[in-house]
Amino acid sequence: MRDPAVRQPAPETRDRILDAAEALFVEHGFEATSMRMITGQAGANIAAVNYHFGTKDALIQEVFRRRLTELNRRRLAALDRLEAEAGGAPLKPSRIVQAFFGTALEMAADTMNGGHTFMRLLGRTYTEPNGFVRQFLAEEYAEAVERFLAALYRALPDVPRDEILWRFHFMMGAMSYAIAGTDALQLFAGQFDDADPERLMPRLMSFLLGGLRAPLPGAEANGEEPAGSVKRGARTAARK
Repeated sequence: MRDPAVRQPAPETRDRILDAAEALFVEHGFEATSMRMITGQAGANIAAVNYHFGTKDALIQEVFRRRLTELNRRRLAALDRLEAEAGGAPLKPSRIVQAFFGTALEMAADTMNGGHTFMRLLGRTYTEPNGFVRQFLAEEYAEAVERFLAALYRALPDVPRDEILWRFHFMMGAMSYAIAGTDALQLFAGQFDDADPERLMPRLMSFLLGGLRAPLPGAEANGEEPAGSVKRGARTAARK
């Protein structure tokens, strides 16, 4: 229960705290970012943080929830539209991939409303271990991932489900690494000026679809393309 003696901060204070925490988590990580750093950047005090969030863990959850809820809502809305248009027929894999990953990349390209910063944080989360955050994200993602995997299973009935799971996992990793920033790329490429977030989508989508359409392991080595080949099945289903 909130202490009535604590003066309620202005409504915008909550957003300032979330914005500050989001930016600092991207720069320093969760463990290295202190509440003092967050309140200092937000121009707030600990009482305001306690009033709105209570604990640092709750603050971390809300940083993700405020944008991830909207991101998954957009994803599911896009999938609903595609399924309605298909009238019960399986969807093209390329359109499923576009609805899930393309929606995230659109948010990553938004440098005006915080989407770019949040997606960098989300990407960093996948590349750095944090059990508490990953468990929370797994719960937040559950509905959307279940729906999209089901759509892929229907779109590629001849492809083993384990193979689809692995490829979805690889696609998630590629997207997360890409949107986390170009710091790693500069380690071996030197100064890298071509980092426009709006150019990330066509590059990454081409890469993701290429991975989804690749032959099953062992097929190319044998010079074969079996009935369950992702290359043939996905390519045929994805044809415009």
